[in-house]
Amino acid sequence: MKQKTTAFKLLAAAVWGILVCFQAASGQQLQEYRVDYQGKRGPGKGKHLVFIASDHEYRSEESLPALARILAKRHGFHCTVLFGLDEQGYILPGSSNLKGLEVLENADLLVIFTRFLNLPDEQMRHVDNYLKRGGPVVGFRTATHAFSNLENADWAHYSYNYNGPRSAWKNGFGKLILGETWVSHYGTNHEQASRLVIEKGQEAHPILRGVSDMFVESGGYTAYPEKMGATVLARGQVLNGMEPDAPADETKELLPVAWVRQYKLENGGSGRVFATTHGASEDLKNEGFRRMVINACFWAVGMEKAIKPNNNVDFVGPYQPTKFSFDGYKANVRPSDLAGWDSLIMPGEIVKKKAE
Repeated sequence: MKQKTTAFKLLAAAVWGILVCFQAASGQQLQEYRVDYQGKRGPGKGKHLVFIASDHEYRSEESLPALARILAKRHGFHCTVLFGLDEQGYILPGSSNLKGLEVLENADLLVIFTRFLNLPDEQMRHVDNYLKRGGPVVGFRTATHAFSNLENADWAHYSYNYNGPRSAWKNGFGKLILGETWVSHYGTNHEQASRLVIEKGQEAHPILRGVSDMFVESGGYTAYPEKMGATVLARGQVLNGMEPDAPADETKELLPVAWVRQYKLENGGSGRVFATTHGASEDLKNEGFRRMVINACFWAVGMEKAIKPNNNVDFVGPYQPTKFSFDGYKANVRPSDLAGWDSLIMPGEIVKKKAE
């Protein structure tokens, strides 16, 4: 009997050892394509926010980890950031080599900042399932044209330029979910910044608590989300210059740059949305804009009561944003290089990368 007990203990120890090794290997594999920031205390504890960063120009691979850190460290959320990668596992802006979207199965919020992605079927299925269950969405800038995959018969309706038989999906994910697709630049990008003006009558909206003096360096987009039933929170005043005190371009009307709405799918799935046509790496330097998008994440998951006008929105760790541009990004950076609270966003050396 004693020998059997000893043998059982040895077997159990062996199994436990295998499980530990498997979990360690799985954890290491996860770190190859994502970074996790686990908050310990705050109103967001117990909520899991998933960020998808892969655009070609605006350095979402920098702005989204910075926001995720604030939400995790300052407010207790668990934040997972997924990136587009190259074949060597380095972050590659705009890449459709994006793994791990199964994390959306139990996510409380999807934050998306992508451009013209053509994801594999398995990854698209996770996005689709998330929306079908009515998961809330926060979308930044190029998320209005998050997908470009017309050649994929199963997911063509997600493409920004879709005009097929599924009429509700005309102009794809951007139009149906966020409220606008890609239309055009409004003003000259990289030459004309914007002051963000709070919409009259929306000053008391929870997302705008404590928000003032918003200025962004990314140029304007043409957008009319009101046509999709959106409530406009702020409009952009295009400037003749790249400084906050630059004069207004009087030839430009003030178009929507931040709004909220409720999307509704054909099968009944429905969820909250906040969208903004800004959010580039350098835009986050402005505290007013940063506060608005942090507030938006609280609002999207139904935590309006936790939005205080003096909530801490300071950066966590060093944030040294790269100038947003098609022509350069920080190369040879792995997701694991952004782990922890104190790693630099963004390490690496700038290389040239032309638009695809």
